[in-house]
Amino acid sequence: MTDLPTPAEATTVVLSAHGTEVTIEPQHGCRLASLRVGGTELLRQGPKYGSFVMAPWCGRTAQGRFRNGGEMFQLPLNNGPHAIHGTVRDAAWQQAPGATGTKAAFTYDLTDPWPWEGRATQVVELSDDGAALTLKLAVETFDVSFPAQAGWHPWFLRNLGQGGEDVRLDFSPEWQEERGEDHIPTGKRVEPRPGPWDDCFGMPGGVDVRLTWPGELELGISSRAEYVVVFDEPDDYVCVEPQSGPPNGLNSHPRQVTPIDPLELTTTWSFTRL
Repeated sequence: MTDLPTPAEATTVVLSAHGTEVTIEPQHGCRLASLRVGGTELLRQGPKYGSFVMAPWCGRTAQGRFRNGGEMFQLPLNNGPHAIHGTVRDAAWQQAPGATGTKAAFTYDLTDPWPWEGRATQVVELSDDGAALTLKLAVETFDVSFPAQAGWHPWFLRNLGQGGEDVRLDFSPEWQEERGEDHIPTGKRVEPRPGPWDDCFGMPGGVDVRLTWPGELELGISSRAEYVVVFDEPDDYVCVEPQSGPPNGLNSHPRQVTPIDPLELTTTWSFTRL
């Protein structure tokens, strides 16, 4: 994913197939602004919501500080004492040429306040039958190696607003990252605890989470990523966030992006009408 054609700017991009429609806003962080299955909206609406990309880190970085080798770097603080969710979610991305009615690619060149030059890429693709949405992320460097993370932060509606029951969440993590009072993982892995959660879980066999709105829709989220954050504390929304490492991972689980080894991540969301 390193030699995409020269991108062209776009405002809103709509992909559709067999009753499934996804709306992407490249100029607003390349977020999925809407995901409709059979006419039913699944995502919370609003400029901060939908489903946004997290890169080049996910969740909170403690005090916005991390090391690369022996050098300490400071990120802008945008969540109390911490830096949260990366630099790309509010950025203007560009659309690459070659989009079809079911597939489009977007890029954003990393720059200040990220200390190194590189690129983030997101590819969004609907299956021909509209039964699955695949999202691909890549973070690459143009020169100097650096640690990075990548992931997605979707805001799903707890209730689809059609008189049905609230969503049910089903997943079987191997562990839960113990969370300190500052919302930063302590480094200790514990047995999964009952929700509500704003917590990170380990799924070393790959993320596998099922959301079911009884009698209406089933949504399966899968990824080879080994971490997922679940945020279901709000009354009206549930977030299920596949990501390449835990919060504060630039410090605890640094994954080096090199000129020959980009960070690449894929998630697939599958839909079944009930």
